[in-house]
Amino acid sequence: MNNFVCFGKKLQHLCSCSFLKLASLSKSMGFLLVCYYRFVLRMAKPFWIELVYFVTLSFLGFGVLKALKPRTDPSFRPRNLDLFFTSVSASTVSSMSTVEMEVFSNAQLIILTILMFIGGEVFTSMVGLQLWKFKLMLLTKEKVASASSDISPSSTPTNNIVFYHVELGSLASKPEFQDFNLGVDVYDQDQSDKPLDGESLKFNSIKFLGCVIVGYLLVIHGLGVLMVSLYLAVISSARNVLKNKGLNVHTFSLFTTVSTFSSCGFVPTNENMMVFSKNSGLLLILIPQVLFGNTLLPSCLRFSIRVLGKIFKKKEHLCNYLLKHTREIGFLHLLPSLHSSLLVVTVFVFIMVQLIAFLSLEWSSDSLSGLNSYQKITGALFQSVNSRHTGETIVDLSIISPVILVLFVVMMYLPPYTSFLPIKDDDQNPLQPHERRKTRRGKLVENLIFSQLSYLAIFIILVCITERKQMKEDPLNFNVLNIVIEVISAYGNVGFTTGYSCKRQIHPNGDCQDKWYGFSGRWSDQGKLVLVAVMFFGRLKKFNMDGGRAWKLL
Repeated sequence: MNNFVCFGKKLQHLCSCSFLKLASLSKSMGFLLVCYYRFVLRMAKPFWIELVYFVTLSFLGFGVLKALKPRTDPSFRPRNLDLFFTSVSASTVSSMSTVEMEVFSNAQLIILTILMFIGGEVFTSMVGLQLWKFKLMLLTKEKVASASSDISPSSTPTNNIVFYHVELGSLASKPEFQDFNLGVDVYDQDQSDKPLDGESLKFNSIKFLGCVIVGYLLVIHGLGVLMVSLYLAVISSARNVLKNKGLNVHTFSLFTTVSTFSSCGFVPTNENMMVFSKNSGLLLILIPQVLFGNTLLPSCLRFSIRVLGKIFKKKEHLCNYLLKHTREIGFLHLLPSLHSSLLVVTVFVFIMVQLIAFLSLEWSSDSLSGLNSYQKITGALFQSVNSRHTGETIVDLSIISPVILVLFVVMMYLPPYTSFLPIKDDDQNPLQPHERRKTRRGKLVENLIFSQLSYLAIFIILVCITERKQMKEDPLNFNVLNIVIEVISAYGNVGFTTGYSCKRQIHPNGDCQDKWYGFSGRWSDQGKLVLVAVMFFGRLKKFNMDGGRAWKLL
């Protein structure tokens, strides 16, 4: 009996020691993570943060997709390179495909949905906004701590609290603190219920902006999934398409909504939206989601903030600050009033130009055959809207007019917030926080950076080198125009592709089978890797929009 008691005490002592060691290890790991987090916030550049983010996300997505079984297992399993290509395409919201979408199982489609959601511009910009806020808080606390220690080191604890709140108001007005958010609410000693105007208003406005973006994401996705699900429940023709393909209706609704809003363009069907070309109602449901998640995002964001200011009077001062001080906020998607208004005009002008050109040249063509007049107009509108960075399609791009293809190339190349109407006031252009604090360091590197067109030319040349054998043996499929469309589409994160047709082979191959995936699916492994680099480059192109200024053409 004594042996059991002794053994129990030793076991209890051992467990307590192990628990203490485990707790100490957890605290040490937590401290290291906090230090690493602060180091990343203070030292890392936004470009490198996003690059590491998308690369890490792509590899994680590849690992999960590889671990899950496809629908076609065991008869067919995608190659590792094709799975990685698909993961990169979903993470960078490019929708370039080298595998038919119906190969993926329901679980794999859910993983792709997650990749598209957290890789979308709205989500990543929201995360970037939070990181910037935390970075400013860390830098400000260090400045405030050093300033307060130099002023009154012998103050009592009570006086220190009062001093801390009052002194922050004066620190915010000093020149050396103009670039920092103080991160706390500043109150007057005599009027403790009224916050002082200053940096606290800016900080609270940024927090409110983060809440607005979260609400915007949830509302648009919620309404989108609900409307697509209701349409599929009511319209049997659309529902039967999914039933015949063995696709889950709820997965399709969620997948398509997330893909459309994030400007990815993936659809669970092999034919993309071609199988729904006669379902005009579904196309009309998706069109607003395309605009709300991309080209009209700044305008919708301003409208949402203005409406919230009218509804919630307590937040009206924050809404007014956000609307009037876009440059100080430094959020890329919150544009000034003039720029936002001109952007709306630009977007609809581009859509109308494409719509008129498409209907004029393709009304009686094979691309719109079998559709009535209403379906043709709706389909042409859907196609025109999707050429700006989304890439869902109802037509086979390989059979439409080359004029329309060139027009689509131009639309895919243009950044989402392009405005052809001039902005006279230089203050109307919002700047990123890292752009406002740019110094003279790295000027030599900046002078050597090429323009966007230069990099695209380099990528196109590299693809022509990797695919030179195919271009010689199969020139109708592997022509320069098709390669340009594929590269520009990957750069613009659009997803338009001309595909590959065995019927266009000059020397027919009896083993050739037409597949419902992109033209890049027929490229060599080297060509696919070049396109992976193009997708990453296109996703991060906002950091190089001013490149090539040192190169003068005389």
